[in-house]
This record gives sequence, C-alpha cells and structure tokens, in this order.
Amino acid sequence: MAMKKAASPPYIDLHAHILPGFDDGPETVEESIEMARAYVEAGYAAVVATPHVIPGVYENTRASILRGVKRLQQRLHDAGIPLTVLPGAEYHLTDRLVPLLQEGGVLTLNDTGKHLLVELPWVHLPAYASQVLFELLLAGVTPIIAHPERNEFLARHPEVLRGFSRRGVLAQVTAGALTGLFGPAERRASRIFIEEGTAQFVATDAHNAGRRLKAGPEAMRLLGAKAQLLICEHPAAVINGAAIYAAASRER
Repeated sequence: MAMKKAASPPYIDLHAHILPGFDDGPETVEESIEMARAYVEAGYAAVVATPHVIPGVYENTRASILRGVKRLQQRLHDAGIPLTVLPGAEYHLTDRLVPLLQEGGVLTLNDTGKHLLVELPWVHLPAYASQVLFELLLAGVTPIIAHPERNEFLARHPEVLRGFSRRGVLAQVTAGALTGLFGPAERRASRIFIEEGTAQFVATDAHNAGRRLKAGPEAMRLLGAKAQLLICEHPAAVINGAAIYAAASRER
C-alpha cells in the first residue's frame, strides 16, 4: 500500500502589507488578490495584514484596519482563494505608543491584546525605545520588533537585542534578509539573531507579489528544521494569543 504524503505545515506570515490602499503596499484589491494567490502557491495558510501606522504619514486606525481585513477576506472567499487574512498593524515606535494603547486605539496582532508589531527607525535607536518597550510589557502587551536586522544600530550591536530579549521583547526577521535580498549586513545580522534565539519569527514583510514574498520559500529551505518553529508554531501561538518566551542568549 502506498504511503500518504505528509501534509505541509500551515505557514503563517505575521508581517504582510496586503490590504489595498492602506500604505505603500498594494493600491488595488486586484493587486491584493494577486498577492494572496502567491502566498497560497508559496505554502502559506494565513497572513496577518499589518499596514503601517506612522503619525503624519499613514494614519490608519484600529477600526479602519478591521474593516479592511473583513472586506479583503470576503473578496478572497468570493474568488475561491484559500488564504486567511487576520488583522494587525505595524506601529512606528514613538513615545505616544503607550498612551495610544491605554486609549484603546492600538490593534494588536489578530486583535488578541497580547502582541504588538513595532518598527524602529532604519539608522538609530531612539532614546525612549527601551522605556516604551518596557512599558508595553508592563501593560501586558509583548512587543515584537519588526526586521531588527534592518536597523543599523541593532545590526552592529546584537548585544542590545539580547538585552531586550532577556526582558521579554520578541523579534521578527525578514525572509529576504536571510536570503541576501537586502545585502550582506542584513543577512549576517538576521542569521545572528536566529542563531542566538533573539528572533522568534521569520516573515516576508511583502508589499506585493514580488521578491519579498517569493523569498519566503527560499528562507524556509535555508532554515531547515527551524522553519516550522519560526514560520508555523510561533506565529500560530501569536495569533492565538499564547505566550512565547524569548530565549536567554549567551554572553559574547
């Protein structure tokens, strides 16, 4: 008797700019549908829609994102595309983030109230960063730093991310960084963060159906046995509101 082929694990992308017209991602719903088809082809079962929230640039709100996710999910259902789209956002880290959370204006990943995707500036680490991250933890919300390898300061000083990790802060590296899409410095930093356990997720940060999304399957191959943990099990825990504990990194 022929043995059944094992089912592929349900990969989940925690960081995806798939909502049309919300930020620098797709402009039209047709482009979003094209992305959804590419995700399914790449082996993903679900993505968390994480449009930018940047004061003065992308003033997306919790309510508008929830409505956008509902509309897109209906369009995918009508098109017969088996991809689940969940609500979330990528918040630029500012000193107003904790007050916004206290006012009920923040959308956590899958709206569970447990995990928040935050983005740092590209070059420096703001003086208030540590305090804001700690205050989020005190409020019961675990920050997940998006693509720390693309922050030049953290890439040069991985010990800083180790310090955040010891306090309970999580991090997500980008699939394209692992594959070398953004250059050698980002590739090296992303691999250090995964090896040290200071990054617990790998996501595409895709803005269209192009290179970033297509880097997902290549990153899965590079990760080998770690792929299921970083692209399946840990993301599944997040969308279910379950706790993930940052690994204690060894001193260097």
